[in-house]
Amino acid sequence: MSAIENPFYSPEFHGEYDLVSIGRLDLEEGGSIPDCHLAVATFGSPQNPPILVTTWYSGSHQIFREQYIGEGHALDPSRYFVVVVDQIGNGLSTSPHNASGANADIAMSAFPHVRIGDDVVAQERLLREHFGIERLELVVGGSMGAQQTYEWAVRFPDKVRRAAPIAGTAQNTDHDFLFTRVLAEAITTDPGFAGGEYTSNADVVAGLERHARIWGVMGFSTEFWKQRVYTGLGFDDMDAFLAGFLQPYFTAMDPNDLLCMAWKWQRGDVARHTGGDLAAALGRITATTFVMPISEDMFFPVRDCAAEQGLVKGSELRVVDDVLGHLGLFAVNPDFMPQVDRHLRELLETPGR
Repeated sequence: MSAIENPFYSPEFHGEYDLVSIGRLDLEEGGSIPDCHLAVATFGSPQNPPILVTTWYSGSHQIFREQYIGEGHALDPSRYFVVVVDQIGNGLSTSPHNASGANADIAMSAFPHVRIGDDVVAQERLLREHFGIERLELVVGGSMGAQQTYEWAVRFPDKVRRAAPIAGTAQNTDHDFLFTRVLAEAITTDPGFAGGEYTSNADVVAGLERHARIWGVMGFSTEFWKQRVYTGLGFDDMDAFLAGFLQPYFTAMDPNDLLCMAWKWQRGDVARHTGGDLAAALGRITATTFVMPISEDMFFPVRDCAAEQGLVKGSELRVVDDVLGHLGLFAVNPDFMPQVDRHLRELLETPGR
């Protein structure tokens, strides 16, 4: 099956970005991406100290442009050169649905398994070869972006001065693995999925809608639903919120792209560098690190993040309080970004290693 069109993955929805080839990328699980392209958005002067921002499941650089980066934020382009790199499989960088040209043989269901480590190796090559960046003032990302942040700090400790994993862990848990399996099954059990060889994401709309509703169960906290926080967002009831917010968000996306990201999310684990010894892996980190869980997160609860933080020398636990839970990352709550900015600002003011 050849690549397919999906207008959602365009500057109309994600703002301006560059698409940069890093050439052939050989993958941890075997196979390769013959001509790997990474979607990149940059902010500020390349003469400023560089910061890398990594993206989460289903997300792109655009949420960071809208909510996290700018004057008055810790990620201030007048002070830093902020580089946001879209992960492989997110629909903008090389992904199952858009694999064409040299990548035509890996389109759709033929796309190889990609790991978090592959993303980080690709990002390091991009930063070094395209921008001439050898060392980063900060690596920061949320959720799957936190997985990439940990991978950076463990794999390239001499290149990362500071690290801020937000709402994510260094080693994925069995609970998260199971949940992500259910997310994937919601898509793959739709007859329209056709073994990954559908002709349009619209063929899989029922599966994508189920996928979205499952996100409603875990992405938002029990308190979010109990307090009917969605009414403050303009929705009268739970079903209106699901139909007007979550379902349109996911049904615009490509199913194979979501599955590509889900597979690597499930297998995020820095301990593979040390024969399964998580303490040894996190002991490699030399970056000044703030671990930043969200208080009501049901994916990556504070206790899981705190346990890992205790294995990172000299690190601090900085809990972000947000009733929304994991999807607080979208900064809907007006109290969210001031907390994140305060922690990141303090981290950037702390001498890096």
